[in-house]
Amino acid sequence: MTHSFTQPQSGLSDLQVAREVLNTEAAGLLSLAAALGDRFSLAIDRLAAASGRVVVSGMGKSGHVGRKIAATLASTGTPALFVHPAEASHGDLGMIVAGDAVLALSNSGETAELADLVAHSRRFALPLVAITARPDSALARAADVALILPKAIEACPMGLAPTTSTTMQLALGDAIAVALLTRRGFTAADFRQIHPGGRLGARLRRVRDLMHHGDAMPLATSDTSMATALVLMTEKRFGCLGVVGDDGVLVGIVTDGDLRRAMGPDLLSRQAGDVMTAGPRTIGPDALAVEALHAMNVHARPVTILFVVDPAGRPIGILHVHDLLRAGMA
Repeated sequence: MTHSFTQPQSGLSDLQVAREVLNTEAAGLLSLAAALGDRFSLAIDRLAAASGRVVVSGMGKSGHVGRKIAATLASTGTPALFVHPAEASHGDLGMIVAGDAVLALSNSGETAELADLVAHSRRFALPLVAITARPDSALARAADVALILPKAIEACPMGLAPTTSTTMQLALGDAIAVALLTRRGFTAADFRQIHPGGRLGARLRRVRDLMHHGDAMPLATSDTSMATALVLMTEKRFGCLGVVGDDGVLVGIVTDGDLRRAMGPDLLSRQAGDVMTAGPRTIGPDALAVEALHAMNVHARPVTILFVVDPAGRPIGILHVHDLLRAGMA
């Protein structure tokens, strides 16, 4: 089967059209950033003060954007859910209760399907924040705080399909989520609690959750003979040996590379302290897995092993790059 391809009626190439769309939407975002003022802080005050959830609602394309905003809020520490405005009028208003706040999206501000939800928020004195392009609209007038989108050209050449306007809505939703995250002091540890799965969850795991410890650690003192050291390296299967001083502090590491460099007829009679590389790379047990991966690769010569040490420098565990891979880091 053959396919026929037509050139865009505008005479512009596909690439030119794409760049024009992106430049138009970027201009809208810059205009939005410049237009933000005290109302934004007031909106964050209202949403942050809610003891319940942030209920996001919108119709059509604004509804699709609203679903994403609700998901972003929920994943960054602000309990949130999306309620479809039409379904709200048929019983789902019961999902919106005292303590909740409402974030309503409508570019025109005259979306009829939002009327019952807005009335519900007013009846029960729930904070209502609106995102709309019309400051004189019914939604803007009803809201406690109305965040007004600046006038911007839609990227659609007919000026009809919501493009720039929905991009601004989405970006403003991200700004709200991050502002709430920052105000609440939401940390990477908090983030991990609600993102336990997948690669992101793996990157946020702590080193102590992945490290090997106790008898699994290949350790010896600096005066250990290399004959014994080789046996330990073979038994522990990490391809290295940590060398500790009399005070238990990690002072060096013996790796396969050190063995090759020290290879000679007297190797087995030498001591671990003679062969080791001093000052090995280490990491603390509370570091994130992503920090461990960075520490392994940050220098010109990457390593595959990190000893995990306490604040005094004593080894309490060992972490191999394979542990990070098994956890889903790559």
